[in-house]
Order: sequence, then structure tokens, then C-alpha cells
Amino acid sequence: MVDHRTGFLSLKLALAGALTLLLTACMGDRLQTPPFYQDLARADGKVDAATAAQMISQYRVNNGLSPVSPDSKLILIAASQAQAMAAEGSVRASLAPDQQLATRMISIGEPRTAAAENVSAGYRTFAEAFSGWRESPKHNEVLLTKDATRLGIATAYSPSAKHKVFWSLVLAAPKPAQ
Repeated sequence: MVDHRTGFLSLKLALAGALTLLLTACMGDRLQTPPFYQDLARADGKVDAATAAQMISQYRVNNGLSPVSPDSKLILIAASQAQAMAAEGSVRASLAPDQQLATRMISIGEPRTAAAENVSAGYRTFAEAFSGWRESPKHNEVLLTKDATRLGIATAYSPSAKHKVFWSLVLAAPKPAQ
């Protein structure tokens, strides 16, 4: 006895597969790499702060903490840090007195705001950086900063440096009342 339903199901699956391939081919350039997987090892590479905030927020919420949102002033001081490291080709640039987090927080008018920072180099995508930070106890501690509600994140590229991409992530408590 021949079961025609099996043959019909196979034909439907084959047609569905062919349709999927056709649609994929038609979409061509419209398929984009998600922001967290974009390779930032290039002069115009820039981390997407909103995507970073979403991923970090979900991780924080999963750990019983509040979400964070991007903050333009924190993004500026994160960029300052990333650029300083890229210019020197080393994360050691983050130790310079003018690059200390407290100094940069003063520069944006928040001398008393609690803040923490991750600096790193070598990660080419935000997904790699985020994964690396979660796996490092000290970096993970920053991701899980208790009172943080805001973040600034930035990368800088140095084609001549060993690690190419330099990262700064600043997490801070709410802005103090004025």
C-alpha cells in the first residue's frame, strides 16, 4: 500500500525550501548583520549604544538589577577613553591621570555620581566584548553595578595596534538632583 500523504508532505517541504531560497536571493543586500555582530575593526566602526544597552539591560534584569539606558555625556567620556587607548595602542592609556574615570566624571559635571568602567581591547564585535566581560569576574562586576541606570559605551580603532579595537564601557548611577 502506497501512502500518498508522505509524498505530498515531502513535496510541500521541498516547495517551502525552494521558496525560502528564492526569497533570500531576492532580498540580497537587505540582509544585514545584527549590530552586536558587526566587525568594528575598521576606521568607521562604531558600537551601537542602544543595542549595547538592550543586551546589558537584559543581563542585568536577569540578575535582579535595573536596566540601563544610553547617556550622551557618558558616551562622550567613554569615547575619550577608547580614543586615548587607541592613540597609544594600549589599554594602559586608561591609567593616565586625565583618563581616570573620576576625572572624566568631573569633566561632565558629575563629581559625586557613582560610576564604574570596563576597558578592554581586541574584541572585534560587541557580542565578543559582552561575552568576554561576563566571563571575567572583575568586568562582570562592572556589568552588575548595583545602582547603575545609565551607560556610555564607545570603541576606537587603531590599525597599527596589536589589538585594533579598544573599548570603554561606563555605567553610572542616576544623575544627582541639581
